[in-house]
Amino acid sequence: MTHQISAEHLTVQKIAEIIEGHQQLKLSADAVKRISHCREYLDKKIAESEKPIYGVTTGFGSLCKISISNDQLSQLQINLMMSHACGVGERVPNDIVKIMILLKVQSLSYGYSGVKLDTVERLIDLFNNDVYPIVYKQGSVGASGDLVPLAHLCLPIVGMGEVEYKGERMSGADLCKKMGWEPIKLGSKEGLALLNGTQNMSAHAVWALIKAERLSRWADVIAAISLEAYDGRIEPFTHAVHAVRPHQGQIETAARMRELLDGSELIKQPKVNVQDPYSFRCIPQVHGSVKDTIRYVAAPTNWCPAPATCPASSWLIPV
Repeated sequence: MTHQISAEHLTVQKIAEIIEGHQQLKLSADAVKRISHCREYLDKKIAESEKPIYGVTTGFGSLCKISISNDQLSQLQINLMMSHACGVGERVPNDIVKIMILLKVQSLSYGYSGVKLDTVERLIDLFNNDVYPIVYKQGSVGASGDLVPLAHLCLPIVGMGEVEYKGERMSGADLCKKMGWEPIKLGSKEGLALLNGTQNMSAHAVWALIKAERLSRWADVIAAISLEAYDGRIEPFTHAVHAVRPHQGQIETAARMRELLDGSELIKQPKVNVQDPYSFRCIPQVHGSVKDTIRYVAAPTNWCPAPATCPASSWLIPV
């Protein structure tokens, strides 16, 4: 199955479908057009402008007044990536690295970054072939984006850095040879575009949301099984008990418990206990607060500049 990268924002739900469904990525015709148009505009601007453009025709930081000749523009971008590939510590798990690549491709596909089409397509090659760049957990403070993790993520496309492929760790150069790929020759500004972004922190957040939502669902199932095993009572999950309080997660959990236990012969049989332990009776309140927290983190009102105009979906985030 293939997912076409378009201008639409990804949802957490869609990301989960792509990752867990092992879907392949492909740029839509519109995305190809946007990327190409932006790159053509940048090349034209560089050719026509006599003024220096920071980070594009100049050095970085204190070297902002140093002009870079046209034949050195590509090397400037590679140097930028190499200088930031200084992460340390444990590796970022492959599941999160895969989401990072997806989010990076999505971000570049909007056509505002000035990257070349072949650069985006090579990132898609990494994703579709289950190639996992070696990214380290420590090194990024999030200032100007996840510069260090993204440097490690993107170096393999130029034949540098390290990757894991089919369980084997190898250099980016060896990967290119193995796959028959020519290392990407970066154009002006491309190093900046690849490094500036929040795909590392976003991938961690998305991964945590996906896992939290799944654990929340399993917690309800385990609670229902446990209640049956204890020969517990269904009365604490009656809708009216929870409807008097304005806690959506609590109401949803009680409803879910009733749904899971619907038709249970154990729940219907006469009970010995007048009242179950509090650990059973408070399932809607405890599980419900987790549901409300997950909903709050993922809610569009937490990022949308005009909440009233945002979609109603609680799983939409801007990536």
